[in-house]
Amino acid sequence: MRTISQAVLPAALAVTLALGLAGLAGCQKKEDTIGAGPAEQAGRKLDQATDKAGHELTEAAKQANQQIQDAAKETSDKINKATGAAGEELNKATEAAGKKLEQAGEKLQTKAQEAREQDAAGKADK
Repeated sequence: MRTISQAVLPAALAVTLALGLAGLAGCQKKEDTIGAGPAEQAGRKLDQATDKAGHELTEAAKQANQQIQDAAKETSDKINKATGAAGEELNKATEAAGKKLEQAGEKLQTKAQEAREQDAAGKADK
């Protein structure tokens, strides 16, 4: 024995589906729907939705790609700046080390000159 809800449910589904397809068909341009059945109209709607989604995904991918390129450029600029600063510091350190070596060499020359003078003075005293 069928209940009322079991008898009404299939009919309600059929009416809902028919109204939904009619609603989709009502959104179409007249020339697009002439001679097209409900399934073809629904297929066109699905194609349009797929095209729109594909376009939106393509745009989102382009934006993401641009953001990645911008971030890569910014990172590259920061690395170049840091490398330049490090190279500058290395040059300063090398210059400072060179001055220290030069000063040490001058001290050695002075000490050697003093030693030669003392040696010459010691030989002159003998």
